[in-house]
This record gives sequence, structure tokens and C-alpha cells, in this order.
Amino acid sequence: MEYRLLGRSGLKISTLTMGTMTFGGKGWAKTVGDLDVAEARRLVDMCVDAGVNLLDTADVYSQGVSEEILGEIIGGPRRSGVLIATKARFPMGSGPNDAGSSRYHLINACEASLRRLRTDVIDLFQLHEWDGQTPLEETMEALDTLVRQGKVRYIGCSNFSGWHIMKALGVSEREKRERFVSQQIHYTLEARDAENELLPISTDQGLGVLVWSPLAGGLLSGKHRRNQAAPEGTRQFAGWTEPPIRDENRLWNIVETLVSIAEERNVSAAQVALAWLIGRRAVTSVIIGGRTEAQFRDNLAAAELKLSDEERKRLDDVSLLPLLYPYWHQRNTAADRLGEADLELLGPHLAQ
Repeated sequence: MEYRLLGRSGLKISTLTMGTMTFGGKGWAKTVGDLDVAEARRLVDMCVDAGVNLLDTADVYSQGVSEEILGEIIGGPRRSGVLIATKARFPMGSGPNDAGSSRYHLINACEASLRRLRTDVIDLFQLHEWDGQTPLEETMEALDTLVRQGKVRYIGCSNFSGWHIMKALGVSEREKRERFVSQQIHYTLEARDAENELLPISTDQGLGVLVWSPLAGGLLSGKHRRNQAAPEGTRQFAGWTEPPIRDENRLWNIVETLVSIAEERNVSAAQVALAWLIGRRAVTSVIIGGRTEAQFRDNLAAAELKLSDEERKRLDDVSLLPLLYPYWHQRNTAADRLGEADLELLGPHLAQ
């Protein structure tokens, strides 16, 4: 297992992170999985034994049950050497202040997560989604307070747009508050939208990148094929709608390329998709999840799979998205003055 620095921090995390949305199975999360403590313990042990040192959860996963299960598994002596990331922002009750990124909600949410996780400190506390109604000055001050109180070590965001991130970083700098060390985003061969703004920002501003749902809800696992119904037991079979598929023909072209490379290397298509992400320059760690030991065992093997330049080009070419404005104009007229961050998006297009 390789370990990479998380953004500008000195914290090293494994290139694979264990996701725990499948723990609990309460409410909407039951569609994803409903693992109990014993089942979850086996999977946590497998991942930690393989070198995974970051476990990612959120208060909203099964309305706190995911955190409770994780706390029961790694609470006490087992906590040493294992990093915990959790998230807050979504509703955790019916009250008017039971959601959002206000000082009131974030501090309450953090303290509730600490109790459920049976720990004194959260290693990475992330805003799960944007809140356009709470001033960022209030949000960043609350996060800064949690760090100074010793309840949180690092802070990050998830599912922010580019201008949201830059505004938050600007507030942190101006107010001398703790700044985000990372962002958690959706990024796959099928959904490369993050290359427009989010990856360039990470490169320019020194943010780590954690990738959620790296197999596009299982669409890139190789189980789903052109002109075939979703296999029983998969998220799509259960009606899961993320990520949205805007170009089905492009999706199946990507899947067919993944399967072709996988067959040539005698590995799974899922491993190839994960290895492509791990090899992206801006990506720090890829969050893997699942309901069975077989799924995790297969995903963990991706940490050792190195794709050739030719294989990466085949995947890049079949999944490349057309440039939006102003990027097509920059490709045509600014190629002589592009920086490292610009090339996160424009690099593959200049090679065509």
C-alpha cells in the first residue's frame, strides 16, 4: 500500500480509503447495504490488514448507525494508528437547526459523532455539502473552534463547487482560520466533470482529493453491460440513481475498454477503473466500499495494479469529455502559457 500526504498537511493516508456507507442499513442507506457489527468488523480487519489507514463515514449514513458500528469496532486500543474521517451537514433531526453548516449545528454534530465513534478526536471532519444560507465566516470559525478545542485534527469539504472552495479558502486566509486540507468528490472515468475546476483547484491550492463512489455506483465494475438489465443485488437494480448517466453509449464504450484491458491483464474491470484513478496526479486516495469480502478483496488488489501509458491512453481517449468555455478557447490560444493546474484539464486535449 502506498501512502500519500493529504494536501499541504503532514498527514499520510493510504491510496485506498475504506468507505462505510454499507454499515447499518437504516433508511435510505439500506439500498446501499445493511452490514451489522460482525460483518463490518471482518471487512474493517481485512482493509486495515491490507494497509488501509483511513476509514470514512458520515453522521447521515443510516442516521448515525454507521458511526456507531465503526466506533464499536475501532474504539479503545484499536483506535491507535487508524484514522477516522466523518462528515456533517445533512439533516439529523426534524428541528430547524438540525442541518446545515451553522456554528450551532456543526458543533452539535461533531460532538454527537465523537460519542458515536467512541473517540476523543476526529482526524478529518468534512462539510458534507454546501450550505448557501450560512455565512462562510461563521462556518469556518466553527470548524476552527473545533480544531483548537482538540476535537478535530483536520478539516475538509465535500461536493463543493470551485467558487465555493475558493471563497472558503479566502475566508480562512483573511480571518486566519484553519483551512481545508482536502475535498471529497465524485470522480470516475464516466464522470470526469471534476477536471474542469475541482482538480485544478486542488493542484493550485494544495488540497488533497478523496474520491467517493469511484466505480460510479458499480457501473464500472464490469457487471453492467450494454443491452443487459442491471444484475440483481446491484445498486442500479435497487433503483439507485447516482451518478446520472447523460450519455449511455459513452458509458458502455468506457465499460468495454475497461473489460478489454482487464481481460488482457487477468484482473477485474473494477481494479482497472480504480487503478486509473489512483494514477491521476491530483488524486490522494480512492474510497472503496462494498457489502462482501469478495468485493473488498478485489478492490484492495487495485492498490498494486500499475497501468501502462498505453492502457491509460486508451482509457483517457474513450472517456474524454468535450471542453466547455472558456477551456476550449484556452486550449486554442493559451497553450504557450499554461500552468500545472491548467494541465489537469487541458493536458489530454493538447495531446490530441
